[in-house]
Amino acid sequence: MPTALISVSNKDKIAEFARHLAGLGYDIISTGGTYKLLAEAGIKNLKKVEEITGFPEIMDGRVKTLHPSVFGGILADRSKKSHLKEAADNQIPLIDLVVCNLYPFNEQPSIKNIDIGGVSLLRAAAKNYESVMAVVDPADYQKVLSSENTLELRKELAHKAFSHTAAYDAMIADYFGAGQNLSLNFRKLYDLRYGENPHQAAAFYTELSAKEGIGQAEILHGKELSYNNIVDTDAALNLIREFSEPAVAVIKHTNPCGCAKANNITEAFRKAYRADALAAFGGVIVLNRLCNQEIASEINQVFVEMVIAPDYDQEALSVLKRKKNLRIIKTGEIKTLGCLKDYKKVVGGILEQDYDNSQLKKADLKAVTKIKPTAGQIEELLFAWQVVRHVKSNAIVLAKGGVTVGIGAGQMSRVDAVDLAVKKGGSNLAGGAAASDAFFPFPDSIDKLAESGIKSIIQPGGSIKDAEVIEAANKYGLAMVFTSTRAFKH
Repeated sequence: MPTALISVSNKDKIAEFARHLAGLGYDIISTGGTYKLLAEAGIKNLKKVEEITGFPEIMDGRVKTLHPSVFGGILADRSKKSHLKEAADNQIPLIDLVVCNLYPFNEQPSIKNIDIGGVSLLRAAAKNYESVMAVVDPADYQKVLSSENTLELRKELAHKAFSHTAAYDAMIADYFGAGQNLSLNFRKLYDLRYGENPHQAAAFYTELSAKEGIGQAEILHGKELSYNNIVDTDAALNLIREFSEPAVAVIKHTNPCGCAKANNITEAFRKAYRADALAAFGGVIVLNRLCNQEIASEINQVFVEMVIAPDYDQEALSVLKRKKNLRIIKTGEIKTLGCLKDYKKVVGGILEQDYDNSQLKKADLKAVTKIKPTAGQIEELLFAWQVVRHVKSNAIVLAKGGVTVGIGAGQMSRVDAVDLAVKKGGSNLAGGAAASDAFFPFPDSIDKLAESGIKSIIQPGGSIKDAEVIEAANKYGLAMVFTSTRAFKH
């Protein structure tokens, strides 16, 4: 009879899986809490591991499977008669299937949650994959039951087991290393047609511990995602997380070309798209509320690459799916991110920083001009600041009525960013607000903003020319506030 060793921390679906194994004629060896659960579930052909080893679990369960009678049964090379003879002579049962997942160190980093026996069991089974299946993921239980026990399947499971233990050991090493080494653990989701350009090969990997992001989203329709689609989606989600009220943004080459908040999502969509309809051509639309039929019908009148939303009503999906190539992404609830790390790859190295999820509030603002901003202006300034944080530097965002009216992105000088934003805004800037991601080095930008009709400005401050910049704002009767925090995005 075949034999399975089951010792799991995550007991999801394990009783059902064990019952099917027993039904297939497996003897089952188990340990500690897993044995208790399986026994209570009435699993047949069940033995405690100590019945095999002749030795009790000791030291609060720290030592239970680490025994020749267990590892001999896993590691025996079935092609060698000498191995089989030694197993028989020592009354060691051959183990054909090892089902094991590890203490949750990633959720609760502690010495207690460093698994020793489980890692050893998985590595032993994976090493001997020609004869033994190593199952680490509950998601694979059905595959094991429904597939033939082929060498290809055992090799696939061995790869998954080694990948799992490698990631597990890396987390522990980082825990002890206190930032001296960096281990990143990702799994491939899929290959991409190409990278940023057709001559570049590319693939998409997701972080093993990720709970948010495009890797967890559902692709409901359209062409497969490209490298640039994924980068744009990340930028879109990062921006739309800024807002609790209904909000929509249109993203083009990772920059917003329009963003708006409103009392309802349909109004927000119309405002965001019309903010710069020319630039929105071929862009990405992201909503933080359910996409309805009304929005879907309007989207279908224009060309966009992708629509991203927490969910869609059935009528909206029916309308959007009329466009064969339109990518429709369902994210589920778009949550504010916690304390994450942000990484950027450079040749020969990697940069790490805290993810910038800072939230600016009214109390954080310092009014520096003679004219103080009104309550309405403060709301507009904070909205403009929420958007400018997600525009490539040097960045200027002009806003009016809860919608962007002009955006200057990625310019080599700040006054050029002002010129671009003012040009985009045209005649619609009177009484609007301006946000700058970093300080104004000279008052020339203030001159241009005042000429355009802008009446309030938010910026970090901190320039050696701050006094001259404030003087210029006072000359034009502008209200200006300092944030004392910068929002560079490179």
